Amino acid sequence: MAAAIMVQGTGSGAGKSLIVAALCRLFKNAGYSVAPFKSQNMALNSYVTIESGEIGRAQALQAEAAGIPPSIYHNPILLKSEGSSGSQVVVMGKPFKTMTASDYYKNKELFWPYVVSAWEELNNRYEIIVIEGAGSPAEINLTEQEIVNMAVARLTSAPVLLVGDIDKGGVFASLYGTAALLKEDVKLIKGFVINKFRGDVNILIPGNVMITDLTGIPVIGVIPYVSGIGLEEEDSLALGSHFESGDRTGTGVKITVLRLNYISNFTDFHALSCEPGVELVYSLRDNDILNSDLVIIPGTKNTVKDLLFLKETGVSGVLQRAVTQGIPLMGMCGGYQMLGKVISDPDMIESRHREVRGLGFLDAETVFESSKVTLRVTAKKTGGIPFIDGEFDNLDCYEIHMGQTKGGSIFKVRVGDETYMDGESKGGVWGTYLHGIFDNDTFRAALLDGLRAKRGLKQTSTGINYIKLRNDAIECWSATVAKSLDMDLIYSLLIS
Repeated sequence: MAAAIMVQGTGSGAGKSLIVAALCRLFKNAGYSVAPFKSQNMALNSYVTIESGEIGRAQALQAEAAGIPPSIYHNPILLKSEGSSGSQVVVMGKPFKTMTASDYYKNKELFWPYVVSAWEELNNRYEIIVIEGAGSPAEINLTEQEIVNMAVARLTSAPVLLVGDIDKGGVFASLYGTAALLKEDVKLIKGFVINKFRGDVNILIPGNVMITDLTGIPVIGVIPYVSGIGLEEEDSLALGSHFESGDRTGTGVKITVLRLNYISNFTDFHALSCEPGVELVYSLRDNDILNSDLVIIPGTKNTVKDLLFLKETGVSGVLQRAVTQGIPLMGMCGGYQMLGKVISDPDMIESRHREVRGLGFLDAETVFESSKVTLRVTAKKTGGIPFIDGEFDNLDCYEIHMGQTKGGSIFKVRVGDETYMDGESKGGVWGTYLHGIFDNDTFRAALLDGLRAKRGLKQTSTGINYIKLRNDAIECWSATVAKSLDMDLIYSLLIS
């Protein structure tokens, strides 16, 4: 039987996910077998597990921090917003159906058993489980329907740490208000954590004493604001309005990722943003697109809506100008589908359009199907890709998509003993379904060297070791959290 501790927040974006990742690494380093658990996540950044199931990307990062393979048991229910139509509900890694929020909350009895069974599976495997809540536990209109905050704390008998984001302002009011609204469940909260603090921590001491006097709950730590942690964010709101990371001088490389309305899996490009001399921009501005060394159309949870948006706003015309000027254009997953001639949706699975003309840069034709592809794969580059020289085998990737695209000529993909072709290239344009391809160091280095060579810049023989960089970032962040929290108290909560 596992010991458990739960991290909840006063609201979305308080920093729960990264704090859970830090605790997973700290417990792992202390010699415990540890796993993350988030019963229900709502995110468009997802990951394919060892069971070929889909979970939130944050839980994959937390599993990485714990030193274990990501599993569907770490996130049994994933909600992927599709806009006004509701959200696709993914249960134990596989799509269940698209539901409105009202329908979803009315059907708690359908999903709660999956939460219980996933918890029991982890409970029997590990010594410590670090649980993450979602949003705020004080949404009083959802108290009876929620299956991710206090309902899980009660199920698992986990002591709760409540995190407040001081960077947003009003942290003491958020902590006090949350505690007040929880009524009987407030007894489950064993400590407050103040996150993202800038300045002299001594300034907070009077407030910490007062909030403890008012609620009976101690402040067990103040975590400083850390810029450039080096670990990807889960929410697209974290991208800001324009730019994520950059170090582009006159000799650097600029990559623009289109900031689609339904952008998903933007973590595909995190490794690029970590490279020295690379500026990664999320933008739809003409100036960014036309002054890039590479433009990427990313994945999307609503390919048709985002495609029509690009046409209606004139961005498609700007892309045409960019390609005419010789700027390489790449499409990932839904972006790959957009690059083709046509997207067919005969059963209107994604939209009310049975057929939509694509951007026409590639000859690809896509047909949406009701079944969803979620696979972990390895791939070999067999065809030409603009500005990427060399042969690459054993590329570690994964696929998440609803449609099937005819043809395929640039990657030979392996799943067990089966193989098939993926991707298409034409002129300076190429597309693929292979998520995570830029996480492969040699492939990413070849891409960047090709872009540098195109501009007559000096090439680099080696780039970063992305796995090592991530591990170092997890270690550094975990050390910060350990210094900031009363870890003795946390360990005492685990054994109480």
